[in-house]
Amino acid sequence: MNAALISDDATAKARAFTQRPRELLIAGNWRPAADAATFEVIDPATGRRFASAAAGDAADIDAAVAAARAAFETPPWSTSTPSGRARLLLKLADLIEANGDELALLETLDNGMPFRMARMIAAFGAAESLRYHAGWATKIGGETVNLSVPGEWHAYTLREPVGVVGQIVPWNFPLAMAVAKIAAALAVGCTVILKPAEQTPLSTVRLGELVLEAGFPPGVVNIITGYGETAGRALVAHPGVDKIAFTGSTAVGKEILRACAGNLKRVTLELGGKSPVIIFPDADLKAATDVAARGIFMNTGQVCAAGSRLFVHERVFDQVVGGVVERARALRVGAGTDPTTDMGPVVSDVQRQRVTGYIRAGVEDGARVLTGGAEMPGPGYFVEPTVLAGTTAKMKVVREEIFGPVLCAMSFSDTDVDALARMANDTEYGLAASIWTRDISVAHRLARRIKAGSVRINTPGSVDSALPLGGFKQSGWGRENGREGTEIYTEIKSVTVGL
Repeated sequence: MNAALISDDATAKARAFTQRPRELLIAGNWRPAADAATFEVIDPATGRRFASAAAGDAADIDAAVAAARAAFETPPWSTSTPSGRARLLLKLADLIEANGDELALLETLDNGMPFRMARMIAAFGAAESLRYHAGWATKIGGETVNLSVPGEWHAYTLREPVGVVGQIVPWNFPLAMAVAKIAAALAVGCTVILKPAEQTPLSTVRLGELVLEAGFPPGVVNIITGYGETAGRALVAHPGVDKIAFTGSTAVGKEILRACAGNLKRVTLELGGKSPVIIFPDADLKAATDVAARGIFMNTGQVCAAGSRLFVHERVFDQVVGGVVERARALRVGAGTDPTTDMGPVVSDVQRQRVTGYIRAGVEDGARVLTGGAEMPGPGYFVEPTVLAGTTAKMKVVREEIFGPVLCAMSFSDTDVDALARMANDTEYGLAASIWTRDISVAHRLARRIKAGSVRINTPGSVDSALPLGGFKQSGWGRENGREGTEIYTEIKSVTVGL
C-alpha cells in the first residue's frame, strides 16, 4: 500500500478491520452465523485470502426478517418522522465521508478497483447518494383527487412504505450499490435486509458499523453475508419479505423473479447490458475516443452500462478504433493499491476465465484481436484490455454480456437514423447507449428510437442520484434513483370520504 496515496491511518484501520471476525448484523447486534460457518475473502490483485466473513444461511435470514419486521411495525421506527429519517441519513453520510479512505481501501482490497476510483465512487459518491435521498424523505406523499361520481367527496392518496425489503447488491461497486439501495428504502420508512455479494462483503459490513454509529434503531438495517445460492435464495423466497431489490446478472434476475411468485412480493431488477456507442464522422473524435475507451475499461469493464459495442462510421473507423487501441495499450494494469494503476484485476478467477473464454469464442467466430486478448502473468486475476474488430451482430461475443475489458468494434456506412436504431437495438438488453455527433437533431431523433433506459449524448457515462437508472427489455424492471427510485419502495393507498 503506497503511503503517498493511502494514508497510514486508513491502512491501519483497514488492516485491523480485516483481522477481526466479520459477523452478521441482526437486530442491532453482531453475531456469527447460526452454524458458525465462514468463508474466505480473496484479494483479486494477489489471489490470496486476506479476511473472512460469516456465511449466513436460511436460519440467519429468518432471524434478520423477524428483526426487520419488528422494527418496521413498532416504535421508534414505525413512528419516525420524515425529517427524523432524513437526519439519520445525513449523519450516516457524514460518517461515510469521515471514514472515506478506510472504506475506499476496503473496496480496493475486496474488488480490485484502483484506490482513487474507490475513494471517488465508493466513499464520497455513496455519501452524496445518502444526502440526495435524505431530501426525498420529506417530499414523498400523496395527493388530493377530484372525483366525478355524484355526491360530495374528500378523496386522497397515501404513499406508505412497502415494508420489509430484501436488497441484494453485486460485486462491481459494492459500497455504492449498497448505500444507494438502503438510502431510498430508509428514506420512506422501510426496513432492510442487505446481502452483499460473497466476493466483496467487507465494505458493506463496515457500512453496518457506521449505520449503528449513526443511531438507526435495531433491526432497521440488517446485513447478512453469505452465498447467493443459500442466503440469497432464502432471502428472495422468504414469505416475510415484502419486496426484493436486486442488481446483478439477467440470468439471476430471472431466477429471482420466479422465486418471488410465492407471495407476489414486489420486485425491482437492475440487470445486464450490452450498450451501444455510436460515433458519427462529425463528432468531436478525440473526446468520443477518450470516452469510448474509458467506458469499456473503467473498473476493468465490470460495469453493467459499459459501452461494449462500438459502432463507428466507416470514414473515421480506423482513426477512432486506432485511438482506442492506443489508449488500451497505454493503460497501466496492476493492483488497485498502486497509485500508478489505471485498471485493476477482474474480481475472481471465475470471472477471468469467463472473460478470456468470450475472447477465445470471438476469435473462433472470426473476430480479430487488435490489442490484448489474454490473461496476464503473475499472481492475481488480470486480463489485458482488449479490442476486437471484424465482429458481427451474430457473434456470441457481441450478443452476450461479458462484464470485462472487451470492446467489440464495428463500422457502419448508412447514417439513416432508423437503420442505426435497429442496429443499436439488435440485443436482448436495453440498459444504456451513447451517441456522438454535432448534429443535435440526429442525436435527439436517434435517442428517441434507441430502446434503453439511459441515453448519453456527447458526454461520458456518469450516474447522478437525481437520474432514474434502469433498463428496457432484459436489462431489468423498475428504476433506481430519482423520484422513481424512491417511490418503488412505497405502496399507494386510495382513501375516499363521503361528505
